[in-house]
Amino acid sequence: MISILAFIVILGVLIFVHELGHFATAKWMGISVPRFSIGLGPKMIGFTRGETEYVISWLPLGGYVRMAGMDDMEALEGGEHDSTEARATGRDFESKSLPARALVLAAGVIMNILFAWFLFAVIAMVWGVRESPAPVIGDIHEEMVPVEAAVLLSLEPGTRVAAVNGVAVGDWNDVQRRMAMAPDSVTMTFESGAPISMAVPKADSARAAMLASLEPALEIAPTIGTVVEGDPAAEAGFRTGDRVLSAGGTPVDSWQDFVRAVENRPGEAVPVVVEREGERVSLEVVPRPRPVTAAPGTAVGRIGVGAGQHPSEAYPRNRMGPLASVGHGAEQTWSVTTMILEYLAGLFTGDASPRDVGGPILIYQISDQVVRVGLDAFLDFMALFSVNLAILNLLPIPILDGGQLLFLAVEGIRGKALTLEQRMRLSQVGLVLVVAIMVWALANDVLRLFGL
Repeated sequence: MISILAFIVILGVLIFVHELGHFATAKWMGISVPRFSIGLGPKMIGFTRGETEYVISWLPLGGYVRMAGMDDMEALEGGEHDSTEARATGRDFESKSLPARALVLAAGVIMNILFAWFLFAVIAMVWGVRESPAPVIGDIHEEMVPVEAAVLLSLEPGTRVAAVNGVAVGDWNDVQRRMAMAPDSVTMTFESGAPISMAVPKADSARAAMLASLEPALEIAPTIGTVVEGDPAAEAGFRTGDRVLSAGGTPVDSWQDFVRAVENRPGEAVPVVVEREGERVSLEVVPRPRPVTAAPGTAVGRIGVGAGQHPSEAYPRNRMGPLASVGHGAEQTWSVTTMILEYLAGLFTGDASPRDVGGPILIYQISDQVVRVGLDAFLDFMALFSVNLAILNLLPIPILDGGQLLFLAVEGIRGKALTLEQRMRLSQVGLVLVVAIMVWALANDVLRLFGL
């Protein structure tokens, strides 16, 4: 239920913010607004206040603000409205100047960008900004490494990454971002040692596994947080809250020390000493072998425990003051914007995979994950999605804001607007394109569910 609510809140809030931009700017420009809708298609519920009917419609795929005089949009929005009175009083959309109409159409995108900026700033001020770890490899989850990236198995913990595909990296986020954006292959160079190169897996799941297999060097206390029932750790007597002091006769100073001590002894009895309620307790566990796909015939040991501290919690967080938070919000918004634009450009150049495009199922899955992490992660995803929504709405496709702005650009160049018939036909084409993109994204979602 929480996951469903999180999904509804993200979509509902961002659609509301976007349409509020159109609505408020239209009112400011003196344009009559007969309807404000969250959702598309027939009305589900609603009420009227003043000249505007506020409704929630049945199709939760967007929203719209119906302005008097935008006749080409009425059929697509599921209704009709008599704009005669608005035209007579100069309160229809078409009677306004070209700059005024452009501002009204762009206002939704502007609101989504400003909303993302606001959320990033709030996160920086209330929760603080997580410092990304240094680009130093702390551990390699060998069983997660895909075949294409088998060379990662040759890396040693403590190796410092200098560059990815020729671009210098300053922190761990840079490493992950550059690897994620690589089109066909990844070349990593290090402060010492020979560089390595690998092919980028074509399947989304394998690419994600490649990224997740590398863990930065983190100072995580070797305290047991979770014990999986029925796994070797539970059978050996491990309990939540146990602090590991040694494993296999070697002192343990961090969680990664403990992981390495276990994974290097699959099927072997490993003596472990833990501190429990102030006393030292000796245990013995036999790690269950887990095959390494990228290295046939080998395995790593796993015992079924989780750290008491989430890896992300090991990243230092610095709270910012109001002014610094505003600056950070602007930087984050710009960073996300450029990242999305680079991806869209990559779709046309072939540097990005069309399989990465996600739809409502992916949004639901991510919403489910972030809401479990905490409110800050939830708001961070909402901010990222808000920028995404803004940029997608600027695509030059009729029925989207970008397409409507394109109509105005044509009007400005040729000195007269396209005819209503021309706009209607182009809008219908735009609707087909948008539906096709949605089907494409949904198909990707379904393929991901089946691991394809």
